[in-house]
Amino acid sequence: MLKIAYQGVPGAYSHIACQELFENQEYVACDSFEIAMELVNNGTVDKAVIPVENSNAGRVSDVHFLLPKAGLHIVGEYFLRVRHQLLAIKGAKLKDIVSASSHPQALAQCSDFLKAHNIKAVSRIDTAKSCEKIVLEQDKTKAAIASKLAAEIYDMEILAENIENASNNTTRFLIMQKDENIPVDDGSDFITSIVFTTKHIPAALYKVLGGFATNGINISKLESYLINGKFFSAQFYIEVEKHVNSKALQYALAELKFFTEEYQILGCYPAHEYRKKSC
Repeated sequence: MLKIAYQGVPGAYSHIACQELFENQEYVACDSFEIAMELVNNGTVDKAVIPVENSNAGRVSDVHFLLPKAGLHIVGEYFLRVRHQLLAIKGAKLKDIVSASSHPQALAQCSDFLKAHNIKAVSRIDTAKSCEKIVLEQDKTKAAIASKLAAEIYDMEILAENIENASNNTTRFLIMQKDENIPVDDGSDFITSIVFTTKHIPAALYKVLGGFATNGINISKLESYLINGKFFSAQFYIEVEKHVNSKALQYALAELKFFTEEYQILGCYPAHEYRKKSC
């Protein structure tokens, strides 16, 4: 039986993603993304399932900082359709709800509903964790935004179903493990994740990206963030639609080396079928 780590508590969307990806395995709840990754690194668990971005609320804070430091390899991706429920203790009514607590991402994804019902958003560390607090307080004016699984686990009432702003609300997860496992390039679609730091010279980023363009490689994601407390030293996280061992990507990486201080291949993995559906 595999041990799969995730950030949050039972009923969290990361927990649901684990269940859908790895059915009937052991799921290990963690207080933070960093702890989940560390458990993989020290061999306590086999894999971690980590959310990186949402189709409406954007990237998940802090994760991209942790990816290069974790010492893990990305071996897969998964897209989870997220349906938010407004949950409260038994006997509560929607008209009496004054505040709703949840993870900031979930609150942002349900902002239209909260505004329409004049409900105050209260940030918490996790969606399902918010349920624990509501049940403990037994206050009928307070609600939580979480999953249907959380409603079952914490025996809460669903006051409003599917309250997310967009009908296509989807969160993307990365599957991470300690051992590198690059699949054979069989001609199907692959994603390669790379992190790099450019040299502090004019047009360095332009030259790096040009290497992908001239080799016919599509860039599906590019993120930048400051490192080492310096405002001029940026690190970039990039995802390209090509197998890492393909000649085209090898040529692009050869050019990338000339204009970067360092770079790291975080993983090469099959592109999830959701990508084709969302095009």
